[in-house]
Amino acid sequence: MSVLVVAAHPDDEVLGCGGTIARLAREGQVVNVAVLGEGITSRHVQRESADPAAIKELYRCSRRVADLLSVKELSFHGLPDNRFDSLPLLDVIKLVEEAIRRWQPSVIYTHHGGDLNIDHQVVNRAVLTAARPVEGRSVREVYMFEIASSTEWAFQQLGPVFKANVFVNIESTLRLKIEGMQLYDSETRKFPHPRSPEALTAIARRRGCTVGCQAAEAFEIAYVIR
Repeated sequence: MSVLVVAAHPDDEVLGCGGTIARLAREGQVVNVAVLGEGITSRHVQRESADPAAIKELYRCSRRVADLLSVKELSFHGLPDNRFDSLPLLDVIKLVEEAIRRWQPSVIYTHHGGDLNIDHQVVNRAVLTAARPVEGRSVREVYMFEIASSTEWAFQQLGPVFKANVFVNIESTLRLKIEGMQLYDSETRKFPHPRSPEALTAIARRRGCTVGCQAAEAFEIAYVIR
């Protein structure tokens, strides 16, 4: 089985499904990750004023995380952070279509459409469009993940609301998820922020309690073809 994770920003792959990535890789699955945005320039009023070295450092962190989680290939596409809505949607769709052609995944993990973050919303729509279940396409399953500090901070005011209906046991890989997030020095936060190690562990424990295991990641099915 070939798996593709489509993430808006560096760190979203860990927050959304880092434990699942590591588990699938351990089970012998091929996991590739496409990061569409550069993930940092929205902290500046003008994108051009951002330090290019900061973007390079964030990408370096992503590569270290990919190695930690045993990701086979990682691609970056440099879309403007928190400005995906300023781009033609077709441009984003084309990037996802190219990733699908390149890696021929049978399973895709990506963002949920009800997140507070606009880039997450755009990526969700782009993936659903690029992965339309037409004859001859490799994709058979699409799952949407939650992002701590984005999905819950929509406070169920943005639709659709995230409804977890698939859970992956990550008891054996939760440590790698937490270590992976800590490699993102500029993105991790202190407790009680949702992206702190303590909060991410608590979220995984809560999701695990829902389905009778020690730790889990939660997803919502977009579609599954059997």
